[in-house]
Amino acid sequence: MPHRWSVVLAAALLGAAALPNALAGTRPSATEQLNAMVDRYFEESLKLDPVGATFIGDNRYNDRYANSISPKYVADALQRERRYLRELERIDPDALTGTDRITYDVFRFDRETAIAGARFPAELMPIDQFNNPVSTFAVLGSGKSAQPFVTVRDYENFLARTDEFLVFLDQVITNMRIGMARGYTQPKIVMQKVLPQLDDLVTPKIEDSVFYGPIRTLPATFPAADRERLTAAYRREIAGKLNPALKRLADFIRNGYLPHSRDSVGWSALPDGRAWYDYALLVFTTTHMTADEIHELGLKEVARIRGEMQEVKRQVAFDGDLHAFFRYMQTDPRFLFASAADALSEYQATKKKVEALLPRMFQVFPRADFEIREVEPFRAAAAAGAFYQPPSEDGSRPGIFYLNTSDLRRVPRYGMETLLLHEAEPGHHFQIAIAEELKGIPRYRRLSVRSGYAEGWALYCESIGKELGMFTDPYQYYGRLNDEMLRAMRLVVDTGLHAKGWTREQGIAYMLDNSSLAEPEVVAEVERYIAWPGQAAAYKVGQLRIRAMRDRAEKALGGHFDVKEFHSQILLDGALPLDVLDAKIDRWIAAGSKS
Repeated sequence: MPHRWSVVLAAALLGAAALPNALAGTRPSATEQLNAMVDRYFEESLKLDPVGATFIGDNRYNDRYANSISPKYVADALQRERRYLRELERIDPDALTGTDRITYDVFRFDRETAIAGARFPAELMPIDQFNNPVSTFAVLGSGKSAQPFVTVRDYENFLARTDEFLVFLDQVITNMRIGMARGYTQPKIVMQKVLPQLDDLVTPKIEDSVFYGPIRTLPATFPAADRERLTAAYRREIAGKLNPALKRLADFIRNGYLPHSRDSVGWSALPDGRAWYDYALLVFTTTHMTADEIHELGLKEVARIRGEMQEVKRQVAFDGDLHAFFRYMQTDPRFLFASAADALSEYQATKKKVEALLPRMFQVFPRADFEIREVEPFRAAAAAGAFYQPPSEDGSRPGIFYLNTSDLRRVPRYGMETLLLHEAEPGHHFQIAIAEELKGIPRYRRLSVRSGYAEGWALYCESIGKELGMFTDPYQYYGRLNDEMLRAMRLVVDTGLHAKGWTREQGIAYMLDNSSLAEPEVVAEVERYIAWPGQAAAYKVGQLRIRAMRDRAEKALGGHFDVKEFHSQILLDGALPLDVLDAKIDRWIAAGSKS
């Protein structure tokens, strides 16, 4: 991908199908032209983002790693976007209907958005604690992620991929030097959090390296000669190439970059920074809401949710004000898991509970399952409390719901039902796995990623927990409110940091004052917004848009409204820009009103 603001995950396509009309000597229809073009774009995207291909389960490029921040790559990517937009403009959108018109609108939005982002040199700030390609590569190389380590060829593929990754690491240093010279540097607080991630990957003993993991699990079926050869090759790669390169990057950041990093935390402090932040909001929310509008929306939502928290406090007969209740929820041992094993066990039980209730409100279900795993130690300190990794498209690898058990205060027991609804079912796992398994729409749409839609859907799924039959315990419902409060505060703090001159300390104080989130979690949250501007706004904006769609449908359809069918309408076209989804739901409402 050319830069972090890319809105579509590159995915594989096994060659565009020949056009039947072309064989007959007639001009292909608008639908045929569109689908052939989108398929071709997707196939090119696969080659340009081989790691993205690996994560969706297409293993044809497992030996490659793109130098996606090099000047040539960035320039070629922009020319490619412009070329495809010109080609799209030769297709008459009025000749398209149904899902084909959705494909046209989505593809146009993506090309125009990518072109608009070319003015912002994100490639000069290629690493932070949340968007860290080194950590992603380490996860791949651990032998416990998307990179397969089953055959001898698999092991050789990762060695070849590593050599190309080393070229990328050198480019990271080169780009950061250019960024320093041009005034594009990360905040100090961001890079201070990156250093431990890099340092932890360089181990004194090769056998302790995360990259040695696949050797520890070498299949016994490999011939002895291959086992010896691969073991020696991995030892040489780690000791002679990876460790020195990782140490070189860490030393550069520590001694060459950090002293020149900025003390400011807002994106508006960068050259053209306010426009860059507005662009980030467009990418992540897929709306044209301004920073001021989002900030005001957040303030209103915070006030509303505080009122609901007061009601829960009354319901459980807590004697004290809301701030005292926040501290009680933070500190009382009853709300903390006894151990990581205890947390994982209770989450597994909650998974079964949710799955038994889903048929009440849903009529489509994914075939793919998901696992619940702990976050690996080397990335736990800067990771979120929980997050999700999608399954492979072919179903050979399940989805993964990662729970961060490094500090159990960050994942209190009362947040368990909410987290599972959001990250897994019917949230991210449900939505992403269903999209991957759709028939009749291009893979480009099935495998696309859009924060406004995906995070909005996951937060909407939290909000229907009571309807579903969850949150019978008032403390679990408080956990839902606490998480919704987090998403509302994100609107305020993200825009505060990047558009209104807030400091890191202001952001932390605001969140501590309005929730029972533990301070380590609040600090990690605020530093996430500093590193990843705009992304945190996607949740609430998306949720409220989806809720508004449902409200319109219920009002217009009355007794004919079917919540199962509404959810299917949201889910069965893949991740869409919110304006495109709005238009689709309005067409569905209009059709239902006439029947």
